[in-house]
Amino acid sequence: MRRKTVVRTGLSALLLVGTWATAGLAPASAAAPDSASASASASTSMSASATKAAASEGLLTAMQKEFGLTKTQAEARLAAEKTATAIDTKAQRAAGASYGGSWFSAADNTLTVALTDEDKAAAVRATGATVKLVKHSEKALDATMKRIDALSAPSGVSSWRVDAETNRVVVDVLASKSDTKAVAAFVAKARKTGPVTVAETTHAPSTTAAGTVGGDPYYTGNVRCSIGFSVHGGFVTAGHCGPRGQSVRGWDNSAIGNFQGSSFPGNDYAWVNVANGWWTVPVVLGWGTIPDQLVRGSNEAPTGSSICRSGSTTHWRCGNVLAKNVTVNYSQGAVHQMVQTSACAEGGDSGGSFISGDQAQGVTSGASGNCTSGGQSFYQPVNEILSTYGLTLHTA
Repeated sequence: MRRKTVVRTGLSALLLVGTWATAGLAPASAAAPDSASASASASTSMSASATKAAASEGLLTAMQKEFGLTKTQAEARLAAEKTATAIDTKAQRAAGASYGGSWFSAADNTLTVALTDEDKAAAVRATGATVKLVKHSEKALDATMKRIDALSAPSGVSSWRVDAETNRVVVDVLASKSDTKAVAAFVAKARKTGPVTVAETTHAPSTTAAGTVGGDPYYTGNVRCSIGFSVHGGFVTAGHCGPRGQSVRGWDNSAIGNFQGSSFPGNDYAWVNVANGWWTVPVVLGWGTIPDQLVRGSNEAPTGSSICRSGSTTHWRCGNVLAKNVTVNYSQGAVHQMVQTSACAEGGDSGGSFISGDQAQGVTSGASGNCTSGGQSFYQPVNEILSTYGLTLHTA
């Protein structure tokens, strides 16, 4: 009886870990900060004097290391980012159809909102945001993305994304293949779809599932991935980790459940039901480096915000949100509407959690580069997954 109790407790701990640590990424330093890590002032001021976020010491230490901040600066940044997230929602409503995107600047803790209509500027500024007048609305840029998504991309094209700051769609091509006929032809077609610019990149993105190596993973066949976030009845993760109906095993090789829904490519998300003595908990694993983080919601963080991810290979890693509405061209096919970050990830981290403060952001899809020489990662927004499958995030 004692043995059974121990096993069930271990399963519970794994689920928490899995939810953030298994998806096939490298084991980072555990889940997110502790439950209060992002509580900040609700006022519209985003100055350094804003109410400090009640963050765990582990999270603050990680931010100091990743971003070169002092403890006070890290606390102020968390508070400013939480305020910016709240302002962004109000600013989008005030901007209406003239909204052209937004981004957070850590340099001065400001949220900038792009507008196509100067008459809306006063209303948007009243929310606490800075305004930049632009030519193209977010709707127009998204339409350009859809037209490019309809094209067939060669392997030399890494990804394409909406860049609110430049008010254009950026097509990333591999420097080693930028002068090939296939890439040149794709770029020529892309330029005809709307406001497009081209940038070069060094690494090709790839999904981040891994072979069985142990740790705190979940397994599908001989593949290891990481759990993203607990939902009522199961957890969400990456679609490339397994097809619908695929059975899922835990760290002790016991059955957890099955993939109830899965989409890849096109999308990269899935959800797995939890049974056989497993249960869900609203926590992102801290991997012993920082306290485990309670999940309190899924408010979307603006571009420019700091963000951290937890996975079963690289554990806890942090970076910034670089771009939204990104299409990533994997070898298996393109995946749309993802978010690009400067946090690194590696094989085995797939499906793991991305979190900003105490707000769930998405599940890890893939990465370019690595955590030794540096790299970037991509995640599928969690709110899209919840909406697609009619799931409810398990929150504290």
